[in-house]
Amino acid sequence: MNDTLTQPLERLPHGPGFRFIDRLLSLDPGRKATADYQVKGDEAFLRGHFPGQPLFPGVLLVEAAAQLAGIAAQSDPAIPPLPGLKLTALRAVKITGTAKPGEVICLEARIAGRLANLIQAEVNARVGGQLVMQGELTLSGESHKPGSSGG
Repeated sequence: MNDTLTQPLERLPHGPGFRFIDRLLSLDPGRKATADYQVKGDEAFLRGHFPGQPLFPGVLLVEAAAQLAGIAAQSDPAIPPLPGLKLTALRAVKITGTAKPGEVICLEARIAGRLANLIQAEVNARVGGQLVMQGELTLSGESHKPGSSGG
């Protein structure tokens, strides 16, 4: 993988136990990105969701898409990254499926708009070509202080 795709992924603030992106497949900085995550089967949360029939939780599909939206937004060369960027709102989210161990979740995020420290994104997730989640997310970060370098 080239540096254009590895560096933004390495800047993702989530630790290994809560990172739901394995590979960044494409990146149009500040606009959109695609990535994937393979459900390994040994993730701690799968032991209880559900015993004997592990399923990737729908809320984590949303989290994975939010992580990807953050990567897309924070990579815009014209806008300094927002410190403390977090998922703060969900709208029109539909979870229509899930993934099982061994399956790959294909994620897409498109930045739909920005206003000060708010970022709107349209996201979706597919497994085996089937749509399993779609929605609109809001990410928000701390505002840049006047005179700061933004980083």
